[in-house]
Amino acid sequence: MKSNSSPIAPKINNVFIHVSDLEKSAEWYSDLLGLPFSKDHVDSPVYNIPITSETGLTLDDHTFDPEFKLNPSDHVLFNFYVTDVDEAYEYVKNKGITIVREIERFNDFAYFNFKDLDGNVLMICNG
Repeated sequence: MKSNSSPIAPKINNVFIHVSDLEKSAEWYSDLLGLPFSKDHVDSPVYNIPITSETGLTLDDHTFDPEFKLNPSDHVLFNFYVTDVDEAYEYVKNKGITIVREIERFNDFAYFNFKDLDGNVLMICNG
């Protein structure tokens, strides 16, 4: 979809997460999402998580950019969608993942925040 006044489509194509160890992060995200993982498919500098939506998820270790300094985001980068936020919370908690914001509820909307291996803050929500 392209607007009449811009050559840029109003669509998010891909989310990049900057990581310090591509193989460990690829395995961590795959495990979090219940996806099969093989380190043979990890090829620096990027690894594309097989997401089932229009927006992709790419992990980037900046192998070809020695000047790059990783600064994890302490603000939510994006959210993963779930239908049952309580089940997802227990799943994440049981994996030993750091939860940085407990479940917040607003009517039928609920979410919580957690950190990935590099300290990036992510969200899980039901809407």
